[in-house]
Amino acid sequence: MNVASHSNAEARPPATVRIRSLGRPDRFVYALLRAVPTWALWLLVILWTVPTGSLFLNSFRTRDAQRATGWWASFTEGGWTLDNYGDVLSSSRQTGGLAQALLNSFAIAIPATVIPIAIAAMAAYAFAWIPFRGREWLFIATVSLLALPNQVALLPLLQLFAGGAHWTVPGSGTVVTLFPDLNLAGTLTAVWLTHTAFAMPFAIFLLHNYISSLPDELFEAARIDGADHFTIFWRLVVPLSVPALAAFAIFQFLWTWNDYLIAITMIGANGANYPATIKIASLAGEFGLREHLLSAGAFVQAGVPMLVFFALQRYFVRGLLAGSVKS
Repeated sequence: MNVASHSNAEARPPATVRIRSLGRPDRFVYALLRAVPTWALWLLVILWTVPTGSLFLNSFRTRDAQRATGWWASFTEGGWTLDNYGDVLSSSRQTGGLAQALLNSFAIAIPATVIPIAIAAMAAYAFAWIPFRGREWLFIATVSLLALPNQVALLPLLQLFAGGAHWTVPGSGTVVTLFPDLNLAGTLTAVWLTHTAFAMPFAIFLLHNYISSLPDELFEAARIDGADHFTIFWRLVVPLSVPALAAFAIFQFLWTWNDYLIAITMIGANGANYPATIKIASLAGEFGLREHLLSAGAFVQAGVPMLVFFALQRYFVRGLLAGSVKS
């Protein structure tokens, strides 16, 4: 154990050597960041968390208390209550109904996260390690879809889900159905299908950078042992790609969980399928009579992505840096 730690210490260059190996702009930025005192960083952390903390304290205060005094008065006034959270999670339309909306958010976010990961991981492996004609051009075309604004495709997709796609042959009057009418308008399926389609180019790009950086020797040894592509992918690539998969899972889950535009466009007026974001937007009521419930609803909605982030945060930075450095 001591020999291994000693060899690792010898293999890693000292901090001064690593700094000197950087370029002049990098050394300047590094020195500038090191010059920032620790107390200044903690001050920024406190300033950043004050709005969130005040919102959290207000979520336990009554409507009259929120209107009468600021959040800091709650330390002296007391009177904290859980009624706001009870009203938010109740099934009453006049108060919250957020419990069903949270289930709808899960029904959207889970398939919209799992399906792109499964498909994009296989596509990224194919682009990285399976030689076929036109591979480079197909990868460029796939990644170039990142430049397409999602808002441009929302209404065409909604029309596709609601009525399908049909083409009339010129001169003959014959109508050819290019895409059938699936009657998905107003359903949760239309929402997570849209999220899946929009997430695929970024997922392929992110996972390709990581999978293509894996050592060639691993794949050569697996092929010598007689492993086919599926075995290499499932037994070798997937376990080694956990950091990149987890990083994309965090991104995708947060995007789909916090989405409002795609959900309101695809679901429309079908209030039974509203996710938590749409429900919170209308939580205050027409005349703001229930505005005191907004803080409680915001923390109920934000609790799930916070748990996901903290559970997978050890993979977050490793996944973001995936493929950026060759070992």
